[in-house]
Amino acid sequence: MNFKKLAFRVRQANEFLQQNAVKAVNIHITLRNWLTGFYIVEFEQNGSDRAEYGTKLLEKLAKNIRIKGLSAPELSRCRQFYHAYPQIFGLITQKFKTMLPVDFLEDVMLVNSPNQILGSATQELQNNDTKEDLEHISNIFQFVSYTHFTELIKIDDSTKRRFYELLILKTQPTVRELKRQIDTLTYERVGLSDDQKISFAEVMKKIKPQQTIDLVKSHYFFEFLNIGQPHLIEENELEQALISHLQQFITELGNGFCFEARQKRILIGDEYYFIDLVFYHRILKCHVLIDLKTETAKHEHIGQLKSYLNYYKKNILESNDNPPVGILLVTNQNKALVEYAIADSDLDIFVSKYQLQLPDKSKLEAFINNELKNI
Repeated sequence: MNFKKLAFRVRQANEFLQQNAVKAVNIHITLRNWLTGFYIVEFEQNGSDRAEYGTKLLEKLAKNIRIKGLSAPELSRCRQFYHAYPQIFGLITQKFKTMLPVDFLEDVMLVNSPNQILGSATQELQNNDTKEDLEHISNIFQFVSYTHFTELIKIDDSTKRRFYELLILKTQPTVRELKRQIDTLTYERVGLSDDQKISFAEVMKKIKPQQTIDLVKSHYFFEFLNIGQPHLIEENELEQALISHLQQFITELGNGFCFEARQKRILIGDEYYFIDLVFYHRILKCHVLIDLKTETAKHEHIGQLKSYLNYYKKNILESNDNPPVGILLVTNQNKALVEYAIADSDLDIFVSKYQLQLPDKSKLEAFINNELKNI
């Protein structure tokens, strides 16, 4: 071994063990908080003196235990964590028994059969969990941080929550990115698509876009505008509504969008034209021109957007910029027309459909379960 190899091996060992230490800490924090939630629920249902503490239980408990990170609001979150994931109990008793106090096991584990569990709080547990269920909960328990769990437990629908668990296992997003995916209705968007597998793959790429096609969605949802009669809205009204909800609009657009201009005036020949919305994408280093239409995509809409993009390429593009991208937002994509209209173009033009109201929730359970089996 020479000095170079020595230094490499020390760094390699440090990195490996440091990662394992972080993982172990995450698992222990998750376990502590789940157990805390379990104990609280068990006390609320069976505590001999529970009436004495009433609604002030969590405040009094926080003052009594004086544990950093377990304030009254955090104790409430622990309780919510237990209610959202009662099936973790089966995992703990099978895989993490050595991490539990002996008296705890004697109190809640069983007497007759491994599938029976004592205690009123644990009546929420389902005894018919399959092997796949246990493997899934094992995966998320070991690979999902507690800070991610704090976002997941806010989701009441179990299928929807399972979808985002799958997304975490597949993409390892930051907590901020997970929250953005939830806020921008990724679950509903995938459910709306004709091919959920392809749509889910697109979502994974868009978490960190690598090329221009990754920054565009096939469907955009503007339900946050709360427009009562969407079929009557005019283009200028839609534009104004989006600007009035700019933060939510940018969140819906995705990672990296920075607002630059509204009704951007450009001079082509001796006539002025106005681009509805202009953004700059900080990750892909390009301008994004958005044209809004309150109707089905038409040939002239695409032709107009082509003109804007060519203008930007010739007059606005800086040496360190990538070519601009155009997004035409319409109520109906008219895919056949779009295919012919952009077939001979070297410009990045995308036609996407927007909806002002959410679609009916689609069944995603079979897709999610199938994907989880392949992890």
